[in-house]
Amino acid sequence: MPGHDITDAYVIAGAGLAGARAAQTLREEGFDGPLVLIGEESERPYERPPLSKGYLLGTAEQDSVYVHPARWYDEHDVDLRLGTQVTAIDPGGRHLRLADGSRVGYAKLLLATGSAPRLLPAPGADLDGVLYLRRLRDCERIKAAFASASRVAVIGAGWIGLETAAAARAAGVQVTVLESAELPLLRVLGREVAQVFADLHRGHGVDMRFGVQVAEITGSGGHADGVRLADGTRVDADVVIVGIGITPNTALAAHAGLDVDNGVRTDEHLRTSDPDIYAAGDIANAFHPLLGRHIRVEHWANALNQSQTAAKAMLGQDAVYDKVPYFFTDQYDLGMEYSGYVEPGGYDQVVFRGAAGGREFIAFWLSGGRVLAGMNVNIWDVNDAIQALVRSGRPVDPHRLADLGVPLDALLDL
Repeated sequence: MPGHDITDAYVIAGAGLAGARAAQTLREEGFDGPLVLIGEESERPYERPPLSKGYLLGTAEQDSVYVHPARWYDEHDVDLRLGTQVTAIDPGGRHLRLADGSRVGYAKLLLATGSAPRLLPAPGADLDGVLYLRRLRDCERIKAAFASASRVAVIGAGWIGLETAAAARAAGVQVTVLESAELPLLRVLGREVAQVFADLHRGHGVDMRFGVQVAEITGSGGHADGVRLADGTRVDADVVIVGIGITPNTALAAHAGLDVDNGVRTDEHLRTSDPDIYAAGDIANAFHPLLGRHIRVEHWANALNQSQTAAKAMLGQDAVYDKVPYFFTDQYDLGMEYSGYVEPGGYDQVVFRGAAGGREFIAFWLSGGRVLAGMNVNIWDVNDAIQALVRSGRPVDPHRLADLGVPLDALLDL
């Protein structure tokens, strides 16, 4: 078995958006030592939002999904190792063990191992034609399925499920969405705003079925041909797409003895319980100074920005991650940005600025008069003001908040 030496290498485990941006930041901040970026997939680092948006819809080319051009890694002396699995971390010896038995030593390590789709716990879930959307090759399979299928069942009405449903309708496919909750995105948005998305999809011909439980995926000849619900109802489908959430890839961290609790726990610098190991992206359950608690955010902006903070902290800078959580979606003719953080049921009021039925509005979630989060729908150039309201933590007058005649910036002038 090959030996190893403790080196001055900075190593990044996970070659997605977070890993690639961390490598970029390390170079931009002046780190000129050995830099190793290790990824399980054979594809160079790419961004995931296009997989359920532009690339899946066919409005964006594959090259648009990559974080950097292929030549970037050589030009910046980044040792990019694709198709390579990290099997263990030895914090005491400060090295990683790879699947081929070799070892890679590190001075500092960033864990950016992302997450994996939650698998459907139902009979028939392993049939051909049951698809998940997480990786580039998953997107390719679903695009191919849309080209040949006439009926698609989507299990789960979260962001991935709804964006996939919208892409299927754009491809001319009949879609049935199956969701156990009463409305889509209910835990994320609450009843008041979740209804907007239910109406949106129904208005585009999607058969939305709420409060249902999947009993099994039915099939013939080894291929899925429908979904049987707990009440005996059968939904015919040529393809079944499952989007019931993701699970952070924390096994490496847990086996290495790091503090793991709904992700890898870190401080505000993205440093784990081991001072030489950091975490960023989907796996990081990071202390957020603005919110005063640990949160784990599963969105693009978090991977993009946390990785830059972690890289700076790895270099000894006093970098703190305190950005307001942000995500976005595009479905049919609805574009949306959301900023803030609200736990399920953690608000006492929703204030609308504009008419939700017209799908051109801003919704604010409040608790004790303070804005916890805001979502702008088909209204642009207001996100900075929304984030400022969230960050201020000051009570606002709900009537002025709802008044289209009062500029959002004016609400900050208290």
